[in-house]
Amino acid sequence: MGLDFSGKKAIVTGGASGIGRATSDLLRSSGAEVTVIDRETDVTNRAALEHAMEAAGEIDIVIANAGIGSQAALTETTDELWDSTLAVNLTGVFNTVRIAARLMKPRRRGAIVITASTNSYDGEANLTAYNATKAGLLGILHTAANELGPYGIRVNAVCPGLIRTPLTEAHFLNPELLKDYFRHIPLGRGGEASEVANAIVFLASDAASYITGAALFVDGGQMAAKFGTWSEESAEFVVDRWRLK
Repeated sequence: MGLDFSGKKAIVTGGASGIGRATSDLLRSSGAEVTVIDRETDVTNRAALEHAMEAAGEIDIVIANAGIGSQAALTETTDELWDSTLAVNLTGVFNTVRIAARLMKPRRRGAIVITASTNSYDGEANLTAYNATKAGLLGILHTAANELGPYGIRVNAVCPGLIRTPLTEAHFLNPELLKDYFRHIPLGRGGEASEVANAIVFLASDAASYITGAALFVDGGQMAAKFGTWSEESAEFVVDRWRLK
């Protein structure tokens, strides 16, 4: 299914690398005019973000993707780590969605996609601040979808699992870590940024015209597998993925 965004204007926050860059590239190749908002504009600064989004003109699509994450045990999570993570991941997305809604409402149309996470649902250790922000995004998602639906504005989210990006590349270079982690993923591997971009762009497209308030897992089935899928009895781990013998 080819998606045509000719004549559409899109904004992607955190669009210079990883999932954001893959999404920006896919939107462009599908005909959209894309404005990337990254480190040069602080998503926690409402006024600066508003200026950047307004400068893009009459926008049709907004991808609220900017985010950060650092590991620390619950008792070792500092005020600074907590505050900075909430500022970018939660307040930054709130700012983005709020501004997008204001710009889209007069036109009675638009699509907003939020990058949430499988961590919106689970309690992965050493990620208290990150998990809290990603869980909070579901509150924004559901409320915004409810309030903006009457204006023809759809709001959805993707929930990626472990995806290969510059931030996670070290994990993908650790076969022992991957072997154990991917044991619990039915597809037996991690994801690529392009695979998340495919889901984001679908949700932003007219092909998803009757979808709003949805959180789409892009996790290889991880959240469907409670006790793990793979074992050495029937499979082997080769390079970076499990395969049946």
